Amino acid sequence: MDTLIFLPIIIIILLASSIVIIPQQRMGIVERLGKYNRILGPGLHFRIPIVERVAGKESIRIRQLDVPVETKTQDNVFVNLGVSVQFLAISDKIFDAFYKLTDVNSQITSYVYDVVRAEVPKKTLDKVFETKDELAQTIKEELSDSMDDFGYSIVKSLITDIDPDQNVKDAMNRINATARLRVAAENEAEAEKIRQVKSAEAEAEAKKLQGKGVAEQRAAIIEGFKASIGDLKEVTGSDVKTQDVMNMVMMVQYFDALRDIGTTGENNAVLIPYGAGGSNEILQQMTQAMLASEQVKGK
Repeated sequence: MDTLIFLPIIIIILLASSIVIIPQQRMGIVERLGKYNRILGPGLHFRIPIVERVAGKESIRIRQLDVPVETKTQDNVFVNLGVSVQFLAISDKIFDAFYKLTDVNSQITSYVYDVVRAEVPKKTLDKVFETKDELAQTIKEELSDSMDDFGYSIVKSLITDIDPDQNVKDAMNRINATARLRVAAENEAEAEKIRQVKSAEAEAEAKKLQGKGVAEQRAAIIEGFKASIGDLKEVTGSDVKTQDVMNMVMMVQYFDALRDIGTTGENNAVLIPYGAGGSNEILQQMTQAMLASEQVKGK
């Protein structure tokens, strides 16, 4: 009587224990009496109680492993690299993925160490920054060749961080700052050069125009004197000597110069001879100066 009572309970327990539910994106590994038997996909499955068991469930999702690596570059700079490896178990190779490796993360980490420490010492620090994508591709290729035999596929390999020693970073910043200051100094010097050239050109142009103005002014004065001398001849009825004309021109120029000095210079007072013969004395001095100048030119 007792046996009949417990028999349904035992049957229910056996049926319940025979049910296996595999979640989505996982694969179940079934062993029969300790030996591999089959792979179960996602969903509801049955197993033989006591005889069969689910040894484990392997995920077929993409997983990511972050591996920090410290190594040295060709120019003897210690640098910390952050390597991220994305991988997944191959559905057709679940047996290899489950039984061949006890710790897939440790295996991938070891391969990453090996590849990075073999490749980075061949490059300078600047080259490591420039070719980080090539280094990531090399890691992916090396891992793919190795991990495929263990039932894993390497989806992507990334170099997420390149962190040199702090002293090296400070030195690089100083070099960059010095280079920028040098460029700024060169630009400033070039700008100053342009300013000086433009100023010289402007001064030359101003002097040219000033000379042209003086020449035109003298030409106008001579024309005026010519008209005045003609009128003087008609009034006096006598010839006017060339020397007299020159004396008159020189006196006019002299007094014009005195006027300019008094109005445009810093001083507004000019000392000149004030005696009765002052004008003659000035005229004689100017004539002697002109004669001396002509003698010097003649030599």
